[in-house]
Amino acid sequence: MNFLDFITEYDKPGYIVLLEGKRDVPDADQKSLTELGKKLASSTKFMFFRSGNAAGADHYFSEGVFQVAPDRLQVITPYTSHRNKGNAEYNAIPLEDVNLLQEPEVVYQSKYNKKTANLIDKYVAGARDRFSIKAAYIIRDTVKAIGTTDISPANFGIFYDDLSHPMQGGTGHTMDVCQKNDIPIINQTVWLEWL
Repeated sequence: MNFLDFITEYDKPGYIVLLEGKRDVPDADQKSLTELGKKLASSTKFMFFRSGNAAGADHYFSEGVFQVAPDRLQVITPYTSHRNKGNAEYNAIPLEDVNLLQEPEVVYQSKYNKKTANLIDKYVAGARDRFSIKAAYIIRDTVKAIGTTDISPANFGIFYDDLSHPMQGGTGHTMDVCQKNDIPIINQTVWLEWL
């Protein structure tokens, strides 16, 4: 998919594009992520951008969008105070604002992540210890992709992945949820060509 085809297909009212990826972004790649965020925001009118507010790729992509269209940037956070410096400047939705007892599909799909599957039910039941809080990150990643009763699902996902160990960790979980729900995704092997 080239850039023009992407814009034509996805710059529509209500469409949401995920911009996210690995926390570890080599110095040489950081500018490219920010540049893509800027290019996407300046080349579109309607598209909203969603991030998980993590350090690394999420931060660099969001930084680019924020420079051009902060009103079209939305972050889903695992808890209210997560990296909250600057969160007031754009639309932040903490996981505490989601009634997970009324979101069985989010809970079910969060359990795709085998490392935290046994913690999901504990977190949903109210546990907030140092172990169950790990579930919040995976649930947040699921919500970013499929949405909730009150949060629209994503229409497309743009990721910065570790190409030597692809689709691992939280980024891999989000990519997997997207694929299982027919949300198209690309990684830097595609979008670097757009720059």
